[in-house]
Amino acid sequence: MPAIVVEATDLTSPLFVVRTWALLAGCLSFSLVASMDAPEPHGTPLSRCRFRTFWTLCMFTWCCFFVLTFLIHLLRVIQFHSLIPVSWKNLTVSVAALGALMCLSASVVFSWIVADHRNPSPRAVAAAVASGLTFLAYAVEAGVICTRDREQRGYMASVPGLLKILQFWGGCQMIPLVALVLLVRHSLVLAEASGLYSADEAWRLWVSAAVYNLALLMSLTSVVIILGDCTGRCPLPFDRFLAIFSLLGVLLYMVATVICFTKVLLLRKNGHNFTNDGSELVVMETVIASTTLLAYTVDFAFSIKLLYDRCHT
Repeated sequence: MPAIVVEATDLTSPLFVVRTWALLAGCLSFSLVASMDAPEPHGTPLSRCRFRTFWTLCMFTWCCFFVLTFLIHLLRVIQFHSLIPVSWKNLTVSVAALGALMCLSASVVFSWIVADHRNPSPRAVAAAVASGLTFLAYAVEAGVICTRDREQRGYMASVPGLLKILQFWGGCQMIPLVALVLLVRHSLVLAEASGLYSADEAWRLWVSAAVYNLALLMSLTSVVIILGDCTGRCPLPFDRFLAIFSLLGVLLYMVATVICFTKVLLLRKNGHNFTNDGSELVVMETVIASTTLLAYTVDFAFSIKLLYDRCHT
C-alpha cells in the first residue's frame, strides 16, 4: 500500500487549485438551491412538469460531479490513485470535460429558470453565478490536462476522446427531453395543453427514443472500455471497433436529426411561434441532436484517417 505523502508542490499545482475551485463552486451551487424552496411556476401542467424536471437535473448534475471531483481530489492528494483499477489519466480528463459540459447545461437551464420566474430570489441568482463558475473550473481543468505532454495525458485528452465525451453528453441531455416528450404524448392533460403531438406522430417519438438510447449505450461502452484499459480485449482491433461505433452513431443521429427538423417544420406549419409550452423542447432537442451528429461525423473522420494511416505504414 502506498504511503500517504502530501507535498507542498501538490497543494500549489494548477490541477489542485482548479479542482478545489470546482469543489467550492459546485458545493455553493447545490447548497444555495437546496436551502431555498423551489418556486412553484405558473402556467400549464406541462410548464410545471418541465420546471421540476430541469430543477432536479441541475441538482443532480452539481451533486454528482461534486462527489466525483471530491473522490478524485482525495485519491490524488493521498496518492492512492494507483490502486484504482482504471486508467487514471483518462478518468480525470473525462470527468473534467463531462463536468464542464454538464455544468454548462445546468448553468443555462437554471439561468433560464431564474429568468422565467417573476421575482427571482438573491439565492437563485447567486446559485446561477456559482454554477457558471463551476463550469469555468471544469473547463480550465480539462484545458490544463489537455495541454500536458503527450506522455502524461491519455487518449480521452485527444480530440477523438473529447468528441466521445461530447457524444456521451448529447445522449445524457436527451434523457430528460425524451422523458418530457413521452409525458406529453401519454398524458391526456398535457397533450391537450400543448397540442403538439398527435397519434400520427407517435412513431417519430419512439424512433427518436430508441435512437438516443442505442447511441448513448454505444458511447458509454466506448468510454468504459477506454477507462478500464480493456482495449486489448476487444474481439476486433480497437481502432476498427471505434470506427464502427462512430459510423453507427452518424447513421442513428442522422435519423434523429431528420425527425427533429420534421417536428420543427410541423410546428411552423401549425402556426407555433416556439414560445408555447412544449415548443422549446423540440428546438432544444434539434440543437442537441445536430451538435451530437456533428461530433459523431468528425469522430468518424478521425477514425477513418487513423485506419488509413495504419494501413499505409
